[in-house]
Amino acid sequence: MQPRPTEAELAILGVLWKHGPCTVGQVQQALNEVRKTGYTTALKLLQIMAEKGLVERDESGWRHVYKAKFGRRLTQRQLVRDLLDRAFEGSAHQLVMQALSARKTSPEELAAIRKLIDSLEEGKQ
Repeated sequence: MQPRPTEAELAILGVLWKHGPCTVGQVQQALNEVRKTGYTTALKLLQIMAEKGLVERDESGWRHVYKAKFGRRLTQRQLVRDLLDRAFEGSAHQLVMQALSARKTSPEELAAIRKLIDSLEEGKQ
């Protein structure tokens, strides 16, 4: 099973998903655009993430290059499954109701949700 990333680890994964494989410096620069992050902090987090199996490290060059071991969708599914089990006792209905009531949902998002529900009902998903 894929390890569950912390909030800080998710921020790093977001950088790697957006930019692809990166050095520590590239990750740190991207994180700095959102909140100030030191080089050693980024390095330590990436080392921990490598130990946990969240990222892979290419040590063939002078600078180590890190890449996400799992894709964004797989990670999101795992996090939703975990949240569903821990906070909603496995009830997708309760999760969806809370998600839709927590923030304003755009007409485009609602249309996409309707389309997904329709495809699930038709057995296409």
